Amino acid sequence: MAKFFAMTSKGLVDVLEQELKDMGLQKLERGISGVYFEGPWAHCYRANLRSRTATRIILPILDFPAYKNEDLYHNIQKHDFTKYIPPNGTLAVDSMVRDSGVFADQRFVSMKVKDAIVDQFRDKFEIRPDVDSKNPDLSLIVRCNKNQFSVAIDTSGEALFKRGYRVGMTDAHVKEHLAAGILLMTGWDRKSPVVDPMCGSGTFLIEAALMALNVAPGTMRKGFAFQRLNGFQRDEYEAEVDAAISEELEELPFKFYGYDIDKEALKVARQNAIQAGVSELVELQRAPVETLPTPPEKGIMVVDPPYGERMGNPYELTDLYADLAHTMKTSFLGWECFVLSGAPELSKSMKLKSERKFPVWNGPIECRLLKYTMF
Repeated sequence: MAKFFAMTSKGLVDVLEQELKDMGLQKLERGISGVYFEGPWAHCYRANLRSRTATRIILPILDFPAYKNEDLYHNIQKHDFTKYIPPNGTLAVDSMVRDSGVFADQRFVSMKVKDAIVDQFRDKFEIRPDVDSKNPDLSLIVRCNKNQFSVAIDTSGEALFKRGYRVGMTDAHVKEHLAAGILLMTGWDRKSPVVDPMCGSGTFLIEAALMALNVAPGTMRKGFAFQRLNGFQRDEYEAEVDAAISEELEELPFKFYGYDIDKEALKVARQNAIQAGVSELVELQRAPVETLPTPPEKGIMVVDPPYGERMGNPYELTDLYADLAHTMKTSFLGWECFVLSGAPELSKSMKLKSERKFPVWNGPIECRLLKYTMF
């Protein structure tokens, strides 16, 4: 049994916790930036494979205070790192430091941690692991805040939001885990269409299609970091993969609709949908937001309009938001519409009263997911 931590973005802890609960994971405990869970390594494999909203699954192994270089070195050496990889394996250390005196340089911290681990291997085996920053056997995450250190093993490798289907992107795209988290926030039933009137590279539509088909996102990846650790339980992992694949649906009785005025964005969206294996379910059309056709089936609308920080001047976007509101009122009566807003002044220009507001962060930008029911 071990205690793992599923990391995510601000605002997504609630949906991540529910996700892990639905997977059958136990002893859930909420943190500021994610959710702890306890269980065998098979549960770690399951979380990596199935979670749509986690960005990384880590295994915390050390917590200690350090005020001098010697403190850091000796505390690292107290833990047996030789049990994780063979002596001729590879390792990488990713450090982040804040408000910690002599540890102002995170590159120095990474080097000090690496030295302590390498010396441990050399003393025991007379051979040392090499450093491989791109594809290590053991990837460590070190965080230090006000001289309090935490060390964890990264079990995911590449960030979990990198599903493997994105062959292209637009300038202001929503990351895959955030798109999935927003879809979960809406309460969408996974049995009806999703429409995105400014679809860009198609992330909302593709994530919705994968969700409706019950495709575990981790099954689309090349692999995970835990597969390179000593003690990797291949049979347990393959059982988790087989179970996830067995729950996939082969087809759906509805589609997903995306619109955009940018021809290049639509081209990218088509390529991404093909790579994800959902191109037959995603219909894309070039159309301005003020003249969107009403889809043949009722569902929900989800949109991430530009809000100045990333695209254009906020004051030049007022008309766009007014056009969006007009389309919602005329073409989407009876629908639930969700707008990801990173600029309150632009949301006000819609002149609609939101039914609910969900706080969520799009990268460093604090946003609100606004719900409008179009009566």
